[in-house]
Amino acid sequence: MPHRKATNNTLGHVVLVDDDPSVRQSVHTLLKREGYRVSVYESADAFLQNLVFYPPTVLLTDVRMPGMSGVDLQTQLKALGHDLPMVFVSGESRQEEIIAAMKHGAIDFLLKPFTAQAMLDALQRAMHVASDRLAQANKANHVSELLKRLTPRELEVCHWMVRGYSNQQISAVDGAAAATIKLHRSRVMEKMHANTLPELIEMLRGIELPAPAPELNASESRVLD
Repeated sequence: MPHRKATNNTLGHVVLVDDDPSVRQSVHTLLKREGYRVSVYESADAFLQNLVFYPPTVLLTDVRMPGMSGVDLQTQLKALGHDLPMVFVSGESRQEEIIAAMKHGAIDFLLKPFTAQAMLDALQRAMHVASDRLAQANKANHVSELLKRLTPRELEVCHWMVRGYSNQQISAVDGAAAATIKLHRSRVMEKMHANTLPELIEMLRGIELPAPAPELNASESRVLD
């Protein structure tokens, strides 16, 4: 597993993979001057042997290198569960390589010669993607921790709440008294630090809640019928 650390006060972390020493030196100097944290590797294999991320992280890699290519590196990272935003650079690439890289989520593909500004612009776009993904991951982790505070009954009530069920509708599905549902609902809102139902719904958007017991699903079906 890669070693992840929190970023310091930089624009983000750029991992540079290129077999050309002069390219590594010049790009490293430019990116450091711009305010990025930079890690440099001479090959894809060297990076895979030392996966160190300082989120948010983007990958700037050559395509044609001895050993594993940049596109192969992209595939390998995805197989390991690391979906890093990537910017590819190349002096001579086949169309199928460009298509494969973009199809698998590359942010940009820079063909040499390109300007320093073009590279910086591409990295900025990639860093925005990395930052957005990091924010979403942090949000998901925070919400996951809040959900752990809910009891199983509160989780069931929360399941119906975010689907727009009123206390009376949840009561009909759940079988508990409406007053009891109201109490559970209040505790859900308190423990999730949500002030309104729309806020709770937005908080849980994209997060899978445990499904209620099968007998409750059957009851729901009868109610909807």
